[in-house]
Amino acid sequence: MAGGRGRVRANPSGDTPGQQTVTSLVRAATAAPSLHNAQPWRFRYLSESGVVEVRAALDHVLPHSDPHGRALHMGCGAALLNLRVAAAHAGIRADTALLPDRYDPRLLATVTLSREAVGEGEGEVELGDLYDEIRRRRTSRLPFGGERVPDLVRASLRDAAEREGAQLHFPSSWHTETVLDLIHDAEGRDQADPGRSAELSQWTEAPPGHDFVGRPVPAEPHSTVAEADGTPQLALLGTAEDRPADWVRAGQAMERVLLLATGEGLSTALSSEAVEWSDLRWTVRDPLSAMGQVHVVLRFGYGPPVPATPR
Repeated sequence: MAGGRGRVRANPSGDTPGQQTVTSLVRAATAAPSLHNAQPWRFRYLSESGVVEVRAALDHVLPHSDPHGRALHMGCGAALLNLRVAAAHAGIRADTALLPDRYDPRLLATVTLSREAVGEGEGEVELGDLYDEIRRRRTSRLPFGGERVPDLVRASLRDAAEREGAQLHFPSSWHTETVLDLIHDAEGRDQADPGRSAELSQWTEAPPGHDFVGRPVPAEPHSTVAEADGTPQLALLGTAEDRPADWVRAGQAMERVLLLATGEGLSTALSSEAVEWSDLRWTVRDPLSAMGQVHVVLRFGYGPPVPATPR
């Protein structure tokens, strides 16, 4: 079911995908983005039942950068979305349940795979169209051009988030400047925090050469930040509530938006630094929107190609 809001379905026919097929699905799943590229997921396949378990990798936890586990859940949610996309592309039904076991919080989702056909109205068929974008999607810290993302594309991106139980909001110009200030503040705090800077060094090959909006690091004192020809085009992605299941949904929505944006020829970047500082997080939310909780800030535009990060 779309958004992973259904229950685990039984698979009495035993018509389950083989190990090689599931390995290819998991390979696609692991191309998902995650904070500092920590890749905080583990997959376990129960071949008799056709169930893939998506689990939190506790050895990839970032206690300083991600004290509440929000980014971990979102990274696993993004991987889950990729798994669903790959399954749809392969003609495999993938019925998903989030946090199915209250006594096992590391089990973030189960996906029951079967060869049973998916109905046209069930919301998963079009996911397969995003499969080629999994390997093409990149996170870019380079400056983008000033060409505005068309309204029709923005509407499609909003719809993609809504299909996964989340919201995507393009803030007004004045709130965009506020968000940029908050992200700049958060990035400065992260660099000055020994624990957070150590995690950045541990999980990335080197400190980033550019910040969220493409400025060289270290940057000059912040005033008004712009892309090559205008203000960065930001979007806020969030949910109504702020529970672990909402974080997983937000991760799925984020990846669906990013894959669709890639297919539209957009470059993308993401930042969750500001929402992990409690005194900054509440001001990231745009008071003109109905969004309850912001989980990540996305940047869209048209920029140069960048290489893939290692997996």
